[in-house]
Amino acid sequence: MKKLLLTLLVVLFALVGCSSNEPKKVLKVYNWGAYIDETVISEFEDMYNVRVIYDNYDSNELMYTKIQSGEYYDILVPTDHMVERLIAEDFLQPLDLSLIPNLSNVYPDLLNRPFDPNNTYSVPYFWGNIGIIYNTQTVDVADLEAEGWNILKNPKYADRIYIYDSARDAFMVAQKALGYSVNTTDEAEIEAAFEWLKEVNSTTRPIYIDETIIDNMITEQKDLAVDFSGDAAYVISQNPNMSFFVPAEGTNVWMDSMIIPANAKEVDLAHKWINFMLDNEVALKNTIYVGYTSPVKSAFETVTGAGGDYEGNVAYAPRMDNPLDEVYKYDDALKEVLTDKWTRVKAQ
Repeated sequence: MKKLLLTLLVVLFALVGCSSNEPKKVLKVYNWGAYIDETVISEFEDMYNVRVIYDNYDSNELMYTKIQSGEYYDILVPTDHMVERLIAEDFLQPLDLSLIPNLSNVYPDLLNRPFDPNNTYSVPYFWGNIGIIYNTQTVDVADLEAEGWNILKNPKYADRIYIYDSARDAFMVAQKALGYSVNTTDEAEIEAAFEWLKEVNSTTRPIYIDETIIDNMITEQKDLAVDFSGDAAYVISQNPNMSFFVPAEGTNVWMDSMIIPANAKEVDLAHKWINFMLDNEVALKNTIYVGYTSPVKSAFETVTGAGGDYEGNVAYAPRMDNPLDEVYKYDDALKEVLTDKWTRVKAQ
C-alpha cells in the first residue's frame, strides 16, 4: 500500500512538474501608444495565465503597413475609417459576440456605427472628437465663439498655436471652417482648404506637433492647440487654466475599436481580451488613466459624476447633437492627396 501511494505521489508530482513547464499562451496586441493602463495587462495575464505581447503604433497607416507585410496580431485597435478599409480588404474576421457578454455594458448609441453595422467586426474601445484646447487666462472665449476654427488665422494669436500633425485632421479643420464636408472629393473644395491652411501657416505660424502636445499644453507653452478631446480632458485635469472648445461649424467624431485580424492565432483568447476590456471595473481604471472617453456606461457615469476624476471636464463628454459633426470615410486616394498637400503646407 505504501509503495502504491509513493508511486502515485511520484506520478502526481511529475504531472504537476510537466504542466508548470508548459509554455503559456501568448496574446499579441497592437495598439496606439500611451493608450492603456498597463496594470490591466498584468491583470489579464494573471486571470488567464497567459502572456501578453503589447506593441504600439502612432498612426493607422503605420499599423496598416505592418499587418499588410504579413505580421500577425490577435488584437488591433484602428480608427473607424481604417476599420472600414480593413473590412473591405478582408483583413478581419467576424467576431463571435456570444463570447463578448460585456458588450451589453456599452452605450447603445455607440454601437452599429456606419463603418461596421451590427458590430460584425469591431467593438468600441475609446471615442471622442477634435477641438481646440485653450488657456482661459490668455484666450478670449468671445474670439472662439465668434470665429470658430478661423481663430487659427487671427493675428492676435500668432506664434501661440499648436496643431496636431495629421493631414486628415488639419484638412478637416479647414473644410469645416469653409462649410465643406470632411469627406469631400471636390477638387475646388480641397484646393480652397489647402489655401486656407497655407494662410494659417503664414499668418499665425503654428507649430505642428505630435503627442508631446499634451505635456506642452499642461505647462502652458502655447495658448491654443488643435487636438483630440481625450488629450484635452487629460490636460484640463492637470491644469485648471485650460479648457476645450469645439466650433459650431462641425468637427470629426471618431471611434477606435478592438478587432481581430483574419490571421490571428489566439482567437478565443482575443475574444476574452475584448470582453475583459469592456468589464465595468477594467474600463473605469483604463479611462481614468488614459483620459479618453469610455464607451462603457458605468465607467463614463462614474468619472463624470460627483467626485469623479473628470467631473465637470468639458472635454471628456463629446457632443452628439451637432448634425455638422462627421465620421471620416475610408478613401485611400483622398488620403494621398491630402497628405501631399499637407506636406506642402508645412514646407512653406
